[in-house]
Amino acid sequence: MLNRNGGLSPKGGEAELTYLDGDFRVVRPGAFVRCAVTGVPIPLEELKYWSVDLQEAYATPEAVMQRHSPKSEA
Repeated sequence: MLNRNGGLSPKGGEAELTYLDGDFRVVRPGAFVRCAVTGVPIPLEELKYWSVDLQEAYATPEAVMQRHSPKSEA
């Protein structure tokens, strides 16, 4: 079960979270966080992917792979 102190913000704004192993802690209540790769909002009830080390959220498994793969820019 996720640790959602106080539930969703009535304002529906962006939340601030601390990402833990298998869980997260709400620092500032809100309805969503932003994907660190795409910038799309992720509703808290749909948040499945994040990095504990980088303290950032990801919208999809593809975003996780993109963030953690070596840069292929020439």
